[in-house]
Amino acid sequence: MSRQKKQLLDWYHMQAYTFPWRKNYNGYKVWISEIMLQQSQVNIVIPYYNKWMKKFPTIKDLSRSTIDELLLLWQGLGYYNRAKNIFEAVKSINQNYNGKIPRNYKSLLTLKGVGDYTASAILTIGFNIKAVPVDGNIHRVISRLHELTATKNQLKIVKNYTAQYISNEKPRDSVQGLMDLGREICRPQNPTCSVCPLNTKCLSYQNNTMHLYPIKISRKRIPEYDVAVGLIKKKNFFLISKRFKNKFLGGLWELPGGKIKQGESPKQCLAREIKEELNITVDIYNRIGVVKHQYSHFKVSISLYECKYKSGIPKALASEKIKWITNNEKNQFAFPSATHKLFQLIT
Repeated sequence: MSRQKKQLLDWYHMQAYTFPWRKNYNGYKVWISEIMLQQSQVNIVIPYYNKWMKKFPTIKDLSRSTIDELLLLWQGLGYYNRAKNIFEAVKSINQNYNGKIPRNYKSLLTLKGVGDYTASAILTIGFNIKAVPVDGNIHRVISRLHELTATKNQLKIVKNYTAQYISNEKPRDSVQGLMDLGREICRPQNPTCSVCPLNTKCLSYQNNTMHLYPIKISRKRIPEYDVAVGLIKKKNFFLISKRFKNKFLGGLWELPGGKIKQGESPKQCLAREIKEELNITVDIYNRIGVVKHQYSHFKVSISLYECKYKSGIPKALASEKIKWITNNEKNQFAFPSATHKLFQLIT
């Protein structure tokens, strides 16, 4: 074993960072944790992971679930396609792999939502089979160690360098050591290089170029939209609609409304949207408040208005279904994070 592999393993075993998915390793637990961690920070994921494993302790339990159950459990974590992909993948696991997570790379790639990184992580961490997963933390560590100009789009180059640090005997520990190193020591800002076990080999540390690596890909400015939605009341109830499954945020519930067109006031937009979506008329009162929210590819500024149902029979013209609910019932439905922000305005 090379000196750098041993130094990394010694540091990993000494630090012993513990997480719930690092107890009693198996492919199922690692799969769920890695999907959750794809777009979310560790401290945010932990309570979601614990709730998930309490409800679905085994893949057999998960196979009995409904998509509505998964979305309700996932709400607040964002990037809801991850939950939908899990739902589709477990069907494939039951049909094609006898209800067990496959132990080879090509088979793992057939699962919905599983790409190179997740497949490699499941093999290495779940089954202790050597593979080379490269997440953001590992990419940052390797880029700084070697002053790599390779971006995330040049994965093969980064993988070749990463493989030099993964032990044949203990690949799981090596990979998790690199992940922990990136999260705790080799941070994006203000890395604590003086305590890094690999600092004597790190070109960025020697040349004080940590701030230059990894090479960043320039991002386009994301668009911003103004949206108006209504809290449509009828006695003690208000109206919610369920988004079509094949749409963005599909399967989640929301308050009726939509994007404000050029030349429209928020109230004009809301009246139009309510008519188009529900075929009803309402009285629109004062604005309750505004929330801002950012998704991966756009931003929204959402104005919430109090509305009173006036006439017409509500129909789901632009959604899968609609429902009148009380305030106490809203916890039974999965809503996007932006809608939860709106709910905070009325509690």
